[in-house]
Amino acid sequence: MAAPDCRQASAVYADRDGAYELRFTPINSEAAAANNRFTLKVLKTSIELDGYVMPSDDPERAVGILMFKCPGGDVTGADLDACTIWRGTVYSANTRGEIDNLQPEAAAAADSILLPGLGRAIRQSQIWGNGKATVAPWDVLAFKECAK
Repeated sequence: MAAPDCRQASAVYADRDGAYELRFTPINSEAAAANNRFTLKVLKTSIELDGYVMPSDDPERAVGILMFKCPGGDVTGADLDACTIWRGTVYSANTRGEIDNLQPEAAAAADSILLPGLGRAIRQSQIWGNGKATVAPWDVLAFKECAK
């Protein structure tokens, strides 16, 4: 199945080294502030990070946040900062190399996802090291499949 035949909410992406898998899942809430939810799995480990993409304006951007083991319930900004691995603009790219903001979950899946600075952020985080992530991902992840 090609990316355009899949909804963003069901798209699965892989990095070029085969060390990471980014999997979108439906939010299933019209009241949610985010317009995409995803997980980033460090393959060959038990590490899985949670991510969300939210719209912002001035200028209009799809802003993502990637977190690891964040506490639940009432949390402070300091709590969220401590468990945030990466934060930045989430771009989509098509097969012609045209870049855009990542579209909401009901849109056709992007051919590639660009997370600027992801590799550097992972190397500087708590998930990096022996028995953890040992390959820094490229900032571009390519469409792999459409989840059922």
